[in-house]
Amino acid sequence: MKKILVTGALGQIGSELTGKLRGIYGVDNIIGTDIRKVDGIEDDGPFEVMDVTDAERLFDVAKKNEVDTIMHLAALLSAKAEAFPSVAWDINMGGLIHALEAAKELDLKFFTPSSIGAFGPSTPRDNTPQDTLQRPTTMYGVNKVAGELLCDYYYNRFGVDTRGLRFPGLISYVAPPGGGTTDYAVEIYYEAVSKNGYESYIAKGTYLDMMYMPDALNAIVQLMEANPDKLKTRNAFNVSAMSAQPEDFAKAIQKQIPDFKMTYKVDPIRQKIADSWPNSINTTAAVEEWGFKVEYDIDRMTADMLEKIRQKLP
Repeated sequence: MKKILVTGALGQIGSELTGKLRGIYGVDNIIGTDIRKVDGIEDDGPFEVMDVTDAERLFDVAKKNEVDTIMHLAALLSAKAEAFPSVAWDINMGGLIHALEAAKELDLKFFTPSSIGAFGPSTPRDNTPQDTLQRPTTMYGVNKVAGELLCDYYYNRFGVDTRGLRFPGLISYVAPPGGGTTDYAVEIYYEAVSKNGYESYIAKGTYLDMMYMPDALNAIVQLMEANPDKLKTRNAFNVSAMSAQPEDFAKAIQKQIPDFKMTYKVDPIRQKIADSWPNSINTTAAVEEWGFKVEYDIDRMTADMLEKIRQKLP
């Protein structure tokens, strides 16, 4: 990778990945794009306003900037996708195929994230294999399964160098929660600092895979720099750092803030989504094919999150 177009550059992953890529490959070589512009974004490096549902505009921006890679991050996340399923389809699937078409026509490398949302209630819940039954019951999950297959298709049919990671819940202090089911694991840290307590919308005992954003960003770069000859799986590699339930986060926070309290008020919609996802996933393929590893466990992540949020909040 030498010059990269990032869609969804203001989103949960994009807001941090864009800066990381600029640090590695140079500011002028990373073109951020999103459906809107925020004040000051032009000071951080090249940026263009772009709607990924506009195929012509996406192609033109990629061609004009002479990129060699597209990192396609623009998407509507799980809870919002459930509230607006037809909009989710237009953005998540329409945007993806437009980005893949641009990659095909311009001979570009391609990355897009999948999610544990691609699994469903009939998927094995513990140590979920890389290749297994995928019958999701949410629009977001349907989009992600279709996206995984679509990337496989563009690789096998057209030779597009597609690569992807099947992310768990991602935890970060930089971007605000964006409508994901696992966002409770971000909110809990902010409210631990600001309110010394948190009311969880996910039920006690609900295990979900999680990963701290620095590990997720490193995994993207590592996968994209990997030798293509060693990639057997190629798209939607299972990756994770921890399998945790809400009370695990509470216990980790209490090591730093002893009087932190957590209560529960379950959101039935998001709980239903969480209950359809695995308890833990198997990451062997990622480890064996490109050396996937993480640096943060729940305690190290918690200490860093609380420190960074204290610095960020007034």
